[in-house]
Amino acid sequence: MDNKKILQTAMQQSAYELNCQAEDFMAKENIITQSLTNDNARKYLTLPFDCHLVSYGNNIVASTSAALTSTVKKYIDTYPAEHCFETPNLHVLNDALQKEGLRICFMAEYFLPDLNRLKPLPTNYELRILHQEDFKNLYIKEWGNALCEKRRHLDVLGVSAYDNNKLIGLAACSADCDTMYQIGIDVLFPYRRQGVASALTSALALEILSLGKVPFYCAAWSNIKSVRNAVKCGFYPAWVELTAKPASFVADMNEVKESSTLLQ
Repeated sequence: MDNKKILQTAMQQSAYELNCQAEDFMAKENIITQSLTNDNARKYLTLPFDCHLVSYGNNIVASTSAALTSTVKKYIDTYPAEHCFETPNLHVLNDALQKEGLRICFMAEYFLPDLNRLKPLPTNYELRILHQEDFKNLYIKEWGNALCEKRRHLDVLGVSAYDNNKLIGLAACSADCDTMYQIGIDVLFPYRRQGVASALTSALALEILSLGKVPFYCAAWSNIKSVRNAVKCGFYPAWVELTAKPASFVADMNEVKESSTLLQ
């Protein structure tokens, strides 16, 4: 495993999900495909997409429904790739999507490990390796980022931190696809800003690599604490994603009725 292989693995995974070729993410021009289901996609994704944009920093690969192909192509060919993932340009896409009963829903940045920088990081607390059978009593709010109640079967490995046998931090990974495991991290509030998160994240990333899998890390661009943790542990920003969902889905996530607004 080296950095080139890690990036190629991530691009191949994205290619499964966007119905394209891995090398398409390195092209100079934007590429648009019709979204199809794929058994190799990450387990938490719902395919086919209505509108899904991915960039590894070179271009945009967009996977859409047939009805939205021309709309999305016009959008991604009008603005620079990096601006297509931010306002004010995003308003143009969202306005077009709303005419079809859709809205921009998910936006995230994804990180991959740099093997030249990833290494064990120190902590004053005891670290332990956990396996799937150790998670059964940990599906509670405190560990909601590290573990996923709805997809327990995918939570396969973790590294925990203890203060005199009290669990104070947990990094765990989900086997989202055959080749890549996603890391989530939680640290109890009184123990934050002590290097616990970085020690757990780096330790788990190394454990994942030892299994021949690629660790990856996801954060909202505005989640500064999470992004700083990724960078401190030797991860670097590798790609970004944007996904549209039905307006009713977005409303449910906001816990408001579709016809209402938060600021009435």
